Amino acid sequence: METVVPELELLGDIATDKMKIQKSNLNLKEELRKLREETNVDTLKQELEKERVRRLDLEQKMNEVLKTRLEDSPPQPSRKQQSPSANGTEKQQKETLCFRLQKWLYDRFGVYIEDFRFQPEENTVEPEEPLSAKRLTENMRRLKRCARPITNFLRNLSALSNWHSVYTSAIAFIVYMNAAWHGWAIPMFLFLAILRLSLNYLIARGWRIQWSIVPEVSEPVEPPKEDLTVSEKFQLVLDVAQKAQNLFGKMADVLEKIKNLFMWVQPEITQKLYIGLWVAFISSCVLPYKLMGFIIGLYAGIKFFIIDFLFKSCPKLRDKYDTPYIVWNNLPTDPQLKERSNATVSRRIQPVVSRSSLATIPAGVSREEESGRAHNTKKGAFHEVFNLPETERPLPVCENGWRCCLINRDRKMPTDYIRNGVLFVTENYLCFESSSSRSGSSKKNKVIKLVDITDIQKYKVLSVLPGSGMGISIATPSTQKPLVFGAMIHRDEAFEAIFTQYMKIVTTGCPET
Repeated sequence: METVVPELELLGDIATDKMKIQKSNLNLKEELRKLREETNVDTLKQELEKERVRRLDLEQKMNEVLKTRLEDSPPQPSRKQQSPSANGTEKQQKETLCFRLQKWLYDRFGVYIEDFRFQPEENTVEPEEPLSAKRLTENMRRLKRCARPITNFLRNLSALSNWHSVYTSAIAFIVYMNAAWHGWAIPMFLFLAILRLSLNYLIARGWRIQWSIVPEVSEPVEPPKEDLTVSEKFQLVLDVAQKAQNLFGKMADVLEKIKNLFMWVQPEITQKLYIGLWVAFISSCVLPYKLMGFIIGLYAGIKFFIIDFLFKSCPKLRDKYDTPYIVWNNLPTDPQLKERSNATVSRRIQPVVSRSSLATIPAGVSREEESGRAHNTKKGAFHEVFNLPETERPLPVCENGWRCCLINRDRKMPTDYIRNGVLFVTENYLCFESSSSRSGSSKKNKVIKLVDITDIQKYKVLSVLPGSGMGISIATPSTQKPLVFGAMIHRDEAFEAIFTQYMKIVTTGCPET
């Protein structure tokens, strides 16, 4: 019994402690819940936002009060001390005004100021197109089509000056001289430009308006060739190169003549220009501009319509009295100056050279035989290279031969289809020496008897190109298709020499082989 009582007391104490712990847990949970409610994030954000709005309202009200006080207070001559708050407010206002002014200026003039900003120049390299025969032909057609209006305009001017249409030239002469007499030459040209643009506008809108002093000749339009053979492409490139060479040569001649005119290369010609410039300068200083324009306009009309017509109709009169024409033709180019200097040097050394050359010729040998021995090719004597009699030698017109390429259209192999070399013509043979043949070998050389030629004519690969081409076509019984000697710079000279010798052989009879 005594042992049971303490155990019961212990159990009662344990139950009491347990109840206390549960109660304390409940209290802790309640406090934690209250703490969470008090520290809610959303509530804190809302309170902070309210406080910020309240602070801004207070600052605004304070600024208004300070502003009204400054306006109501009388101006003071000097203020040695200012409150920090007023100082900061004025500084803030100045910064605000400067910022607004800068923003207004940038919004109004910023776009124009950016245009004057200096930037380093970018060196852009345009990509070059690869060489293509189709593209080359297309560009040539484009150039010819775009240059047609300019050529038509120049042709019409020439027709006006030449009085091709008497009525049209007479009307143009009367209208121009009347405009020049009344001082309306410049307005007349401006009106003609406006009229031309108006006509172009109507033509662009679909109107068919065609007017020309000289009747236009319609050129046949050939369809472009899609697939070109190797020889046709090669001939096309050579034709373009020839035309570019001639064009660049003419441009160089013009520029060199102008340079030599101003550089006193020929003083008697430049002296005329010098005196003319002095006369024009003194006249412009003495005479009024209206009178100067009147004189220039009248002279231009008379020169264009009357003087040029007389000079073109009478060439001898032009050669004697047309000063600009005479000056321009007598102006030398740089190659002509070089030839003159070389000719002068050769005249000085010619006597010495002639004596030395006569001493080197052995006795008993004529000059013709000595000159015949000099006709050797790079691979040996001429008659040995082509297996010809010793009497066969190149004609004087082709002592060094004509550079060309032989196009044998009977062959299919590229190495046999086109061969580069030199073409010679003798009294009885036409000889082609291939540059790829070995020394002492004549397998790739070509020898044609002039009597065996059945047809000879000038050859042109592409008919769309202007000119007559750079090739010669020769037909023989041994070939199915005519042989073509293309890419000849001096094609016309070679054709005349071959054709003349061919006709000479045919008319005199067949030679012995």
